[in-house]
Amino acid sequence: MRIIQNQTFDAERALYGSRDLFVKRCSFDGPADGESAFKECRNIQVDGSFFNLRYPFWHDHGLIIQNSEMTQLCRAALWYSDHITIENTKLHGIKALRECADVKMTGCDIVSPEFGWSVRNIEMEDSDAESEYFMMRSSNLYFKNVRMKGKYSFQYIEDSVFENCTFDTKDAFWHAKNVTVRNSAVKGEYLAWYCENVTFEHCKIIGTQPLCYCKNLKLIDCEMLACDLAFERSQVEADITTPVVSIKNPLEGSYIAVPEVGEIIRDIEEGTGIVQVQAQESQSACA
Repeated sequence: MRIIQNQTFDAERALYGSRDLFVKRCSFDGPADGESAFKECRNIQVDGSFFNLRYPFWHDHGLIIQNSEMTQLCRAALWYSDHITIENTKLHGIKALRECADVKMTGCDIVSPEFGWSVRNIEMEDSDAESEYFMMRSSNLYFKNVRMKGKYSFQYIEDSVFENCTFDTKDAFWHAKNVTVRNSAVKGEYLAWYCENVTFEHCKIIGTQPLCYCKNLKLIDCEMLACDLAFERSQVEADITTPVVSIKNPLEGSYIAVPEVGEIIRDIEEGTGIVQVQAQESQSACA
């Protein structure tokens, strides 16, 4: 590979169309304020570099980005690119990753509204993210040890798995399909409305009005804390290990096992799902 190191670039399309290039300790910044430094490139490796200009990686194939920083001014950093590895890197510009495929991210720090829209096949591990509308309309996600904070995350995603994650996020997983969340904590209002074929295994769920209008929803050995008006108009099979504030109108065919529930609300004809309160079973047995 050709090596470029310890240089500063600020021209428009500074390295446009490059092939087989290793860029080390370089800065993409300066008065010319040029965009699209690596547009239409192939087989590019970047290490220890600084990006303060817009649209650096568009229509690229084969990227390795390590130990680098993309600032708030580095807008829309990676679009329409594939076969990407990003390690130990800060991505702090809006819309940092979109319309990309085959992405692996490890040890990254993401502060990026509208991150990850329409991405296919992304693995993310040991990373932190702060975002709004995080990963919307993406598919084939595998996240492990990811901590995320923001609003409206994982909407319309499909065919995805999350393990050992912590999400503090409002309106997460709306309209999600074919998703499994394992050994994770999910805090926020209105979790996973309108989702389909979603399973939570050994999870902690915190917040008001979770899991409404769902189809084929499953909870396996989950905690539900400060959860009221749960499961409204949902088709659900749930094994819950903590008391629930209230459950509202689970649909026919549902089965919810819970140790205790403050209130079961049934005010529509279709709200006939079974809520099996185990504390009541114990009291009956003692009597």
